[in-house]
Amino acid sequence: MKRGLFVYRLLMLLAATVGSTSCARFARLNQLNDGYYRVLTASNDTLLQQLRAPHRRYYVQQHGDTLAFTPPATSAAIPPTTLYELLPRESVTLLHRSFDLDIFSIPFKALPPRGGLPVQLNTNFNVALYVGRRLDFYRFSNRRLSPFQPRPFIRSNGFGYGLFGGLGSSVITADLTQQRAVTDYEGFTLHGGAAIIYDARLLNLGLAVGVDHLLGPDGRYWVYQNHPWVGVLFGLDLN
Repeated sequence: MKRGLFVYRLLMLLAATVGSTSCARFARLNQLNDGYYRVLTASNDTLLQQLRAPHRRYYVQQHGDTLAFTPPATSAAIPPTTLYELLPRESVTLLHRSFDLDIFSIPFKALPPRGGLPVQLNTNFNVALYVGRRLDFYRFSNRRLSPFQPRPFIRSNGFGYGLFGGLGSSVITADLTQQRAVTDYEGFTLHGGAAIIYDARLLNLGLAVGVDHLLGPDGRYWVYQNHPWVGVLFGLDLN
């Protein structure tokens, strides 16, 4: 549980950094989707101690300002459900894990200095298929959003990590191929690597580290062949 809480706080710091630079905002929800969640934090110590053991995941349902926690069934008997009515100034943080499949564009790549050349910025066409794990954090609280009564308030943040692979292009010149290329042209490249993703709800964005492999006879002479680069991802959630 401590490890999950550490990851949550680390990703909150990353989200704050991304949000300050991209003007992205945390999504606000009115209703939590039914599903399996882990309880990371809770203002109510009794609830936190009760849900920490012996189960790691609970099937959570929201009924207004009340959360129902049901452990996975281990026998034919129906497992007991814990009901928790959220009081003002109390909160519960839940974690939902899922599989993630996205298609990303890579608007630019930063290629490190090589062969006497300075840092290069590749803004050519690049697309990638991303497969990874998704972490969705939900902070459920009760706020007085009206002068009449408190209402449930849910703040949601999504993060992901995984691998990607795809197709792109790069400008090829004689200087980039040890004077082997007879003319300047755009060559097709295969690329792959790892990425971390932040879900800004309107779009997904992330940071990637990958390598390019130039197709064709000039690939063996290309100074960036199979060498790492750093780039930015933008894409849509397919699932």
